[in-house]
Parts: sequence; structure tokens; C-alpha cells
Amino acid sequence: MTQPQQKNFESVRMGVDYYPEHWDETLWEEDASLMQKSGVAIVRVGEFAWSRMEPKDGEFDFGWLDRAIDLFGRYGIDVVIGTPTHTPPRWLTTKCPDVLPVMSDGRIFQPGVRGHRCFNSRSLRRYGERLIGKLAERYANHPAVVGWQTDNEFSMLDSQSPQAAEDFRDWVYRKYGTLENLNREWGTVVWSGEYSDWSEVTPPLGGSPYENPSFLLDFARFQWDSVAEFQAWQIAAIRKHCPNHFITHNFHSYPQRLDLYKVGDELDFASFDYYPNTSPGKSGTAPYSGALSLDVTRGIKRKNFWIMEQLSGSPGAWMPMWRMPQPGYIRAYAWQAIARGADTVVHFRWRSANIGAEQFWHGLIDHSNVPGRRLAEFAEMSSEAQRLAPLLAGTTPSASVAILMSHEQLEALRIQKQTENFDYYENIKEYHRTLTKLGIDCDVIDWRQPLDGYRVILAPHLYLLDDEAAERLCRFAADGGTLLLTARSGVKNMNNVCVMRPLPGLLADCAGVTVREYDPLGSDIVRLDTEDGEQFASSQWADILDPNEGGHAEVLARYGGYVFFAGEAAVTRNPFGRGEVYYLGTHPEEDYMRSLLLRIAQERSLPYAEGLPAGVQISVRSGESGSYLFLLNLGREARKFRISGAYTEALQSEGLLSGRRYGNEIELSPYEVEIFRF
Repeated sequence: MTQPQQKNFESVRMGVDYYPEHWDETLWEEDASLMQKSGVAIVRVGEFAWSRMEPKDGEFDFGWLDRAIDLFGRYGIDVVIGTPTHTPPRWLTTKCPDVLPVMSDGRIFQPGVRGHRCFNSRSLRRYGERLIGKLAERYANHPAVVGWQTDNEFSMLDSQSPQAAEDFRDWVYRKYGTLENLNREWGTVVWSGEYSDWSEVTPPLGGSPYENPSFLLDFARFQWDSVAEFQAWQIAAIRKHCPNHFITHNFHSYPQRLDLYKVGDELDFASFDYYPNTSPGKSGTAPYSGALSLDVTRGIKRKNFWIMEQLSGSPGAWMPMWRMPQPGYIRAYAWQAIARGADTVVHFRWRSANIGAEQFWHGLIDHSNVPGRRLAEFAEMSSEAQRLAPLLAGTTPSASVAILMSHEQLEALRIQKQTENFDYYENIKEYHRTLTKLGIDCDVIDWRQPLDGYRVILAPHLYLLDDEAAERLCRFAADGGTLLLTARSGVKNMNNVCVMRPLPGLLADCAGVTVREYDPLGSDIVRLDTEDGEQFASSQWADILDPNEGGHAEVLARYGGYVFFAGEAAVTRNPFGRGEVYYLGTHPEEDYMRSLLLRIAQERSLPYAEGLPAGVQISVRSGESGSYLFLLNLGREARKFRISGAYTEALQSEGLLSGRRYGNEIELSPYEVEIFRF
């Protein structure tokens, strides 16, 4: 039988996560029929079902899965299969205890929850490859099966099993070659930590945060490689039989210590599990934290992505239950994901579980099994998505601004926390939130990625730096770009060792300033005085800046108040080649960041939307069919605001486009969404 051709998934579709093994088979057809009527186009199955697929070693049972997939196929619903390596069965962990991770304190991560698998286990690979190969071969030509999800929600385990220890030792040997190099590059002379034999190289037993920071960073890098290799053999087993199926992974819960970019490298596209917080106390921040998560996911592959789990009801189980989403919440946040590049949104889950630990992580249908408000809202959203799918097919967000994110910076700054209240990802979140409130689309990409096509780059806290990264950023500015640097840049080399040169180190020339001294402010507040007489607050850090002698750096703000460095430069702008470099020596309050980024947007002729109310977001997707403006009120109150230009309504009409046109003032009810073509 010939392989089916890969389907085009660049149009918007809705789906659900479904666990046929959890339900009596008499319910399946009723569920599939209601799914079809509700607009479900795709389901994900199987990611936790190893014990049902292989009840005993070498005894496989795919009959139940055949029947479920056949049923979905009859109802025109596509299927994504999750590889079940996240939950090795008890017969395997009993027979091969090396499958289980060993924690830093020597405890074994026992089965009974999930995620009990050591990425370095050879037994897990052997048995996992066997099962995945059989799955891929069996469903390679099934017309309903369209793709695969690897494992589930990868994260850092810090496993220190005997095999992980051996693999780490080999990893270190391949990187450094000799003990002399290793001792020099890690600086092990401190506290008599020098290695005299390779057998002495172990994982960080005991897990102390005060161990050698170079060693700890490399142990994190080793784990990133281990997860990527763990996934690589799964991908190879799938592609052997299913070359036309897509392969993705469902990332989750940012910030992840795991290097998303390394793990995402071999995927066809990235996916994300999106659970915006429903608490009224989080209503002011959840829309913006969510927007960053979606932009981070798009940046993993620098292309559109999927949501593999989307909020469908009140989450619980892992924590006390959240508030139930208000009417309109489910629909609005699904459209937010699409606005920022999601082509498929799969809701978790179809029905709330009546067994197991996640019984109170609510699905679209409650335990009563009576369809209600949430399913009706999902069906409305599905109908809208189907109607707009021909227009949105092939469209994607396109940004002129990018924030550089680095898991190496994240991990190094976690290992050695700089001050109280200083958090790498939280600071990125604040820069991104400021851009979002200005209606400026922004990519979030790996700091090593090419910068072509961007006009503005925000590069926060480049704590670790090498010549290649510094040269590329300086060249971006010299070629006409606007580069924004911050405090704690150029502090260390890539082995997590402090460099002996004035900060910001390799970036000092293009920044046009050097750091004479610094003060770790923590939560203390210092005043910022701008050149035009305005005053703002800043915290976390204070670099005392000296413009380079004979240079052209312009001081935009100075420290004020009763500090020993009052009057010294805090924020500067340096012309560099055909572009410019801003340097923020401190972490300013949002109002200052807003004024600075608005100035940059105006000078660089970037589109922006001044005066957006709290909770209102604007995004644009563009493609051959045109450009589409998404206006979303992700808050609990009605909002009124002005937009410039005239737009043709695309969402509320029965046809693809209505003739009604909008300009100037618009009012959005709580969780209301409008989509316009322009």
C-alpha cells in the first residue's frame, strides 16, 4: 500500500484530546458523533497508554486503538498519536529498573505518577523503539492518522542514574579531551575541586546550588543533548515508516530550563500546552504572560505552531482548582493562540476524567456527561474557525521586532542568582508585555538565530557571551538596525567564567559605554531622571556608565535621588554605523520602557497602537489572501478604544467577508474578539 500524501495543516482547525482507554467502548461512537457535530477536526490519542498497547513484555494489543482510530476516521476526524514513553508500564520498570530516574539525593523516581523515565536509560530506548516502530508501521497507511507527538511535555529531570553518570562523563570527555583542559576551563582549582582521573567526573551528587557554576551549566547542557537524543531515536523510528506524517512535541510551562530550540530542531513544527490562568487576581497579567508563551512557541521553529492542549475548564489535580472560565473565555483565548500563529488548537480534554489523579482537570464536558456551556462555546469557536480557514490558510505573524532568548543565559543566571528580584525570564516578560501593550508584534527567537529582516532587536542580559554572538549583534546595528542591550551583559565567557575586562565586555565598542562600577539593587528603588525632566523608578541593578572617550554616546537618563551614584549615566544611545545601540544599565519601570520603545517605534516607522486598554491585544497574520487584524479583549470588563484606518469585518458575517467597514472607535465586550481584513 502506498503512503498517503501529507495533508496541508496551514489552515485553522479545532480538536480535542481523547483517551479511549479511559472510557467504556459503548461511549466511543456517541462521543465521535458529538465531536463531529461540535466541529472537532482532530483528536490526539495514546500518549499515556503503553500498558494498554503492550500489557506484557512482547504481547501487543492494538485492537482497541484500531477500533478507536477507525471510528474517528468514519466521522471524518483526523488522529495524532502520542508516543507513550512518558509512562513506562510497571512490568517494564520492574524488569528494567534502570528505566527510572535517580534524583540528586539518591531517591528513585518511582512509577505511580508520570514522567518516570530516565532519558539515558538503554532499556527504555530498546523497549520504546520496539513499541514505537510497531505503532508507526501499523498506522503508516491509515487514512485517519496524520501525525505524531513525541512523549509528553519534556522537562529537565536532573537524573543521576548510573547510565546518566556514564553518559555525562563521556559527554565531558568529548568536549574537553583532557583533564588538563577540563580543570582549566571549569576553574576546578577553587576549593580543591581538580580532577585527577576521569572516573571522578560525576553528576552533581547532592544537588548543592553552590557547586562549580561551570560544571553545573555543562550538566544542564548535557541534559539538553540527552533529551534531544531521546527524541531523535523516536523520530527515526517514526520516519522509517511514516515519511509523510508530521512530528511535533507539546512544550509547556515556560520558562523551561530545557533548551526548547535544541529539542525542537528535528520537529516539523512546535506545539504548546496552553492554560491561561482563570483567577480574577491574574486577569491583569495572564493575557500578557500567555502572549509571550505563544510567541516563544512560534520562535522555536520560527514558523506557525499548534496548541496540543488548550484550556477547556477549571484546571485542578496538580493544585487546588482554579476558577471556572467565564463565558467567552475559552473562545477568546483560542483566538489569541490563532492570532499569534497557531494553526490548530486542540482542547484538553473532551470530557472530565472520572478516574485517576486528574479527575478535576475539567474538560469541555463535565463528569455528568451532559453537554453544557463550555462545549457550546467550543462549537461556536469551531464554526468560526471553519468559516475563516480558507482566508487564514498560509497566513502567519510577521514581526519587525525580536527579543533574543537564551536557555544558556537562563540556566547560568539560575545557577548564580544575581540579586533579589532579578529574574531573566520575568524581565523578558516585562519587555514583551510593554511591546504587546503598544500593539507591536514581536518574535521571540533563539539568541543564535539569524537577525535578517528585523529592524529592532532586544537582547536582554547577555550574561554569557562569545566573539561570534557579539560580532553578529554589532553587525546588525552597523547595518542599520536598532539594538537594545541591558545590564549584566558580557559578564562571562561560554564556560560560565567571569571575563577580566570592563563590562559590557565584547559589546563595549558598539554600546559606546563601559561600566565603571555597579550596584546590585535587588528590590530597592532608584530614581531615573530623563533629559527632558521626567522621573521614573528603576530597580534590580544599577550599572554606572561612562561614555567611551571620543565616542558619541548620548545619555538619555541619569540616576537621581540619594544614592552615591546620583547624576551618573543610567541609559544611553550610541550611533553605530548606520544604526544605533541603546544600553539600559538598570531595570526601569514599565512606564519608562513604554516611552523608550514608543520612541524607537516612531523613529523606525514601526506600526503601533497607542492607548490600548488593559487586556486588549492586537495581532496581525498575513499571507497571499491578505492581512488580518485580530482585536481581542482578554479581560473581564468592556473596553472602548480607537484604531486608525478602515477595516472590513471578517469574523461575524455568515459569508467569508461582510461589507461592513470599521474605522476610529470600537468597543469590545468582555472576551469579545473581532477580526478584520485590510
